[in-house]
Amino acid sequence: MKLKQAIQAFAFAASACLLATPAQAQDYPNKPVTIVVGYAAGGGVDFIARLLAEKLADRLKQPVLVENRPSVGAVVASTYVSKAKPDGYTLMMGAPGPIVFNHALNDKLPYGPRDLAPISIMSNSALVLLVNANNPARNVQELVAQSRANPDKANYGASSASFQLATELFNRRTGAKFTHIPYKGANESVQAVMAGDVSMVLADTGPAVTGLQSGRVKALAVTSAERLKDLPNVPTLAELGVDLKVSLWIGLLAPAATPADIVKRLHEEMVRIVDMPDVKARIAAKASVAMTNTPDEFARLIASEITLWRQVAQENNIKGN
Repeated sequence: MKLKQAIQAFAFAASACLLATPAQAQDYPNKPVTIVVGYAAGGGVDFIARLLAEKLADRLKQPVLVENRPSVGAVVASTYVSKAKPDGYTLMMGAPGPIVFNHALNDKLPYGPRDLAPISIMSNSALVLLVNANNPARNVQELVAQSRANPDKANYGASSASFQLATELFNRRTGAKFTHIPYKGANESVQAVMAGDVSMVLADTGPAVTGLQSGRVKALAVTSAERLKDLPNVPTLAELGVDLKVSLWIGLLAPAATPADIVKRLHEEMVRIVDMPDVKARIAAKASVAMTNTPDEFARLIASEITLWRQVAQENNIKGN
């Protein structure tokens, strides 16, 4: 799917709710709202969902429940919400895994890109490029040179196809020669760098910060557009001349035909909630940044990311698990 077509598809999903009559949203909400999470309780997506549920219940004057439906790739939860009644009472707290990477890696899923209507991102976190503390490379340029000089010894850890895709894009845009070594989780990938089992890893900020606190790894760059508040001395890849900006966002979505008035109400409430000082602080404590965007902006972001990662997957013959 070309970028223009993908953007049009997501714009359709975001605006399909206009087909519903305003009368459907006049008394919204008049019963509990459920936010479905495709991961087990206690993870990053679950944390954001419960934070939103807590604040949203006060704003909507109705209970807001969090329902965990964990599965590989969060396919179960994504399918469930995509087929739910589009009335604003069943929502999904999503992440790039089920919303972007699943579609980039799989041609056949029980839900499609047009089946969920984006409402807003709520948090965003970058990836951190880590190497062993004893690695002589002082910067990304020297690390890339290492991999070119000794490609048989250059490798990286990745706990899922999403991290693999991000690192393969790093390879492509720097000319690096790192080979993929699979791990079960992000923490294991970071531990592999600590032990010297792999040369480098692109890790999400939580495990990365924990690893840095141990003193056994060092950070050479971050994938965000700007330097991270928690790592002010670590340059962005963009600063180093590498065109690679990768972020792990967490955001709210609804079934595609949800009425426009309900999408608008939920978006407005999310903007108010994310602007609360305690919400910003609680998200920052998870090494993430609190933020929002419009439904259209969210839709365009998803469409562009699907196009990008599908291309990277095809070029490197990476398929879904």
